[in-house]
Amino acid sequence: MSETRSEISQLGEFGLIDHISRDFSLKNTSSIKGIGDDAAVLSAGQDDFLLLSTDMLVEGIHFDLAYMPLHHLGYKAVAVNVSDIAAMNGKAEQITVSLALTNRFSVEAVDALYKGIHAACESYGVDLIGGDTTASPSGLVISISVTGRVQKDKVVYRSGAKPNDIICVTGDLGGAFMGLQILEREKQVYLADPNMQPALDSFEYIVGRQLKPEARTDVVSDLAEAGVQPTSMIDISDGLASELFHIGKNSNVGVRIFEDKIPIDQITFNTAVEFNLDPITCALNGGEDYELLFTISQADLEKIKNHPDIHMIGYVHDKANQHLMISKQGSIVPLQAQGWNHFAS
Repeated sequence: MSETRSEISQLGEFGLIDHISRDFSLKNTSSIKGIGDDAAVLSAGQDDFLLLSTDMLVEGIHFDLAYMPLHHLGYKAVAVNVSDIAAMNGKAEQITVSLALTNRFSVEAVDALYKGIHAACESYGVDLIGGDTTASPSGLVISISVTGRVQKDKVVYRSGAKPNDIICVTGDLGGAFMGLQILEREKQVYLADPNMQPALDSFEYIVGRQLKPEARTDVVSDLAEAGVQPTSMIDISDGLASELFHIGKNSNVGVRIFEDKIPIDQITFNTAVEFNLDPITCALNGGEDYELLFTISQADLEKIKNHPDIHMIGYVHDKANQHLMISKQGSIVPLQAQGWNHFAS
């Protein structure tokens, strides 16, 4: 009798997480929130929660050293973890860094990687407190765990969105994806003719969005200063549409966004057109922007409506699983979460 084989690609990343976690339950009273948010939440005394998250970056899957400088890679590896803590309305405090590397990496290469890690630690006020190193049969693997802290009454989950809440995003979207397209194009040009110099000058902004993203800790501080606590929040790592689906699923609500409210930088827009891509599709599904997507109550709108880097793009409604976009022409388009699938063949 042959055993049935199920392909991981059929589940996708989040389906696999659901599959793995289905038989696990929290047994310790100190475990407040487990799998299913940007970070785990643990009890840490009377006033605070401890936040814990981890992320792995694998060469050939998450980065290409043909165009990713090691110091940028080190910075990005820290920033994406700090972003998870920010998405819980918390502040990152410590990281551990574990590396698996082949013998093609020299001490100087490791120094370059840690130069970026150090710069990010300085930028975000985070302490490097440990880690591990081991050999790798092929390529570089970086695994970072981050801990942070948030006051118990300030923690924000993906599950708190309520009907009539306003949907907000920070910054602009699609830039990291288009930066990746530029880098991939220039890599192919180089492989065809190593004497050709990369033409990146006019794409500096979007290339920077891909190589050196920033966690939006500044917005977390701005919201606190304005007296606004989001009802739900998530960082945009897999694309706006995918993250909207996460908030919808966890909060048991639907979302309605407006195409003309989605923030897209002009360079991102122009580059998408140059590549014969729809700029809105890039913003919805590109990923790796590491901006914050959050919802606020109607009562808080006045407090942040003039913030230059927060954009109101829609609202929450009570029809769960009904996730819609109103096009510039006024037609209603069902949203599709087409974010990057780690396990696609």
